[in-house]
Amino acid sequence: GMISFDLLKQMNIKTEVFGADLDWDVVLSLVPKEDIKYMPVPKFPAVRRDLALVLDKNVKFSDIQKLAFKVEKRLLQSVGLFDIYEGDKIPQGKKSYALSFILQDKEKTLTDKVIDKTMRKLQQTFERELNALLR
Repeated sequence: GMISFDLLKQMNIKTEVFGADLDWDVVLSLVPKEDIKYMPVPKFPAVRRDLALVLDKNVKFSDIQKLAFKVEKRLLQSVGLFDIYEGDKIPQGKKSYALSFILQDKEKTLTDKVIDKTMRKLQQTFERELNALLR
């Protein structure tokens, strides 16, 4: 709750302050121990690359995501969708997906050559399997 104004005045604090008293033993007892997983912070940086693809309207993001992880199992950490566009610059029956790909090697820093090769392989697979066009 909110700390009393009298106490705040004694401490020369002029803004509202809120506090909470939690019983951590109770809180921790509610968290199943088998759900807690520890992974050390990666030593090597992740890299983000974006692609904008024009696809048939019936292609779902989940289709792209599954295909991407099928193609690149080792370096690909995540695939995100940050924009969908349908409009006058896109052909009828098509849509544009703007996608982000997070790549990371747990054993070394990725080079531009490796990143470019991986992205080319993903793009070519999307073109071949989903009839995608690079926007």
